[in-house]
Amino acid sequence: MASPAASKPHVVLIPYPAQGHVTPFLRLAKALHARSFHVTFVHTEFNRARLLRSRGAAAVAGADGLPPPGQPAELDATQDIWAICEATRRTGPGHVRALVERLGREAAAGGVPPVSFVVADGAMGFAVHVTKEMGIPTYLFFTHSACGLLAYLNFDQLVKRGYVPLKDESCLTNGYLDTRLDWVAGMIAGVRLRDLPTFIRTTDPDDVMLNITMKQCELDAPAADGILLNTFDGLERAALDAIRARLPNTIAREDGRCAAWLDAHADAAVVYANFGSITVMGRAQVGEFARGLAAAGAPFLWVIRPDMVRGAGDGDGEPLLPEGFEEEVVASGSERGLMVGWCDQEAVLGHRATGAFLSHCGWNSTVESLAAGVPMLCWPFFSEQVTNCRYACEEWGVGVEMARDAGRREVEAAVREVMGGGEKAAAMRRKEAAAVAPGGSSRRNLESLFAEIVGAVQPVINPV
Repeated sequence: MASPAASKPHVVLIPYPAQGHVTPFLRLAKALHARSFHVTFVHTEFNRARLLRSRGAAAVAGADGLPPPGQPAELDATQDIWAICEATRRTGPGHVRALVERLGREAAAGGVPPVSFVVADGAMGFAVHVTKEMGIPTYLFFTHSACGLLAYLNFDQLVKRGYVPLKDESCLTNGYLDTRLDWVAGMIAGVRLRDLPTFIRTTDPDDVMLNITMKQCELDAPAADGILLNTFDGLERAALDAIRARLPNTIAREDGRCAAWLDAHADAAVVYANFGSITVMGRAQVGEFARGLAAAGAPFLWVIRPDMVRGAGDGDGEPLLPEGFEEEVVASGSERGLMVGWCDQEAVLGHRATGAFLSHCGWNSTVESLAAGVPMLCWPFFSEQVTNCRYACEEWGVGVEMARDAGRREVEAAVREVMGGGEKAAAMRRKEAAAVAPGGSSRRNLESLFAEIVGAVQPVINPV
């Protein structure tokens, strides 16, 4: 008779090693675990080391990870996205194979259930070829927006039609990026080149990110048993319909001061500013945001990572913020502003005092803002963030877009505009709540995935 542990379905989750990808994978892991799945969650050694430092050994007890892709173990450094994508695609297949084979040996020894299913990040799509060759059903989970994925799926057409690569650097400034792309099915009317993920902004036909993105869409995604998306039907219906037409396999360290500080403010009075886990900017831009936030008059909670400012920590001794700013605005005990290195973003966005979100438009941040009914000040940094921004501002009507070089006056004006109301964002919150409620589209899709794993998949990995 098989042991209870051996009879459990065993799912291996392989996220791309950036926080915006790890977070939705952790949510999926919790949902699977709550339904008695055995979950193997794959980290890189870099991220495992960061967990050890921030949460202690108990956070990763008994765990190990994939080797780092040739980067130094500077735990406060922003990882090079281009280098990681190139290195994981080049070296990752062998490591994934070795991991799954090792789990097969452990299963044969009775240590874990046999691997029955793999869910890999869309950005780790190379894994699908390895695990499918080993006879293991594999899904790809694209953690960004559906509109972002739809844009990526059209990269090949942009190349074939001659839009990309750019002819020369002048295309970045001469209005070429304002070219409309009315032929892209499923995108909002009037979508422009500048609204698509920034990886198209290259003059190099061999550009790493351009070519890896096309491989993920043209080779990896069609080979998967299914595609999972971190969205819901009511929010991105047209984009999802277009994706399903193309990919029929689509399914759809804590700072405790924040809560107490927010508690001291009136409802919808605070601007929350957070530019995500990998955005970097110069000191001058930080200064413009600082002065703009202060001039707008609303109290603000601002998350500034140690590595967010370009060149910080190189020993030049320059302050991150304008001289006197902290003393003036965010001095200890002040109700005008609070600056922290990290916060529980969902808790902050869900707090009654939060009235607006100054964001880089990463997809996790965008969805969390919509779910909380908090309107957005949109300052996209790169990739599909510019696409998310366009949809948030023009299609869903829950945000105000700010230019990449926004100065203090633009920041102040945007804050004043968004803090003046949030009815559309509240409507989106109701839509999101309906989608994740029992019987909602997201809940139905997730339950369908669980049923498919349990009902249609048998353990297939043999010891090697």
